[in-house]
Amino acid sequence: MSESKKIKTALVSVYHKDGLDAILAKLHAEGVEFLSTGGTRQFIESLGYPCKAVEYITTYPSILGGRVKTLHPKIFGGILCRRELESDQKQVAQYEIPEIDLVIVDLYPFEDTVASGAAEQDIIEKIDIGGISLIRAGAKNFNDVVIVASKHQYQPLLDILNKQGAVTTREQRRWFAGEAFTVSSHYDTAIRDYFKK
Repeated sequence: MSESKKIKTALVSVYHKDGLDAILAKLHAEGVEFLSTGGTRQFIESLGYPCKAVEYITTYPSILGGRVKTLHPKIFGGILCRRELESDQKQVAQYEIPEIDLVIVDLYPFEDTVASGAAEQDIIEKIDIGGISLIRAGAKNFNDVVIVASKHQYQPLLDILNKQGAVTTREQRRWFAGEAFTVSSHYDTAIRDYFKK
């Protein structure tokens, strides 16, 4: 089991795009392939980098008013696949699942929407499903995957990219996983508090 892992494919799907351009530039220079959704894909392409649509992998469009975009075995299989496990490798080959080594995702601004005094239905729509699932999947498989769950982790990732290129250590990936679960825990607590009010 290799301690260091090279990032070859990155799934990027974020609400906040400020500060992302430096990371994308470095990843592109390192030969990393991008996979993305909607507005983030347009942002990546506007910077001049090729980017494959998630729909190209899943063969499904974004459906139900954007509620379902990334929730698909070809996306989650690519994140959760254990690289050292022969049975996992056979299945990703069988089902043509691309391995995803880096997930950069953030969550819909639930707390900001509540604070704005928005109507309940608008608040409910800001309960993130795909994003929180991507965070948990990436963090669970930190042995193989880097998960960046908030723009607050952009700088640590950029520092690694500048120092090591598109290669991370297991210790670094484990740190990002811990930060990711901090993000998801805070988010779920905010949602619980809203419903308990």
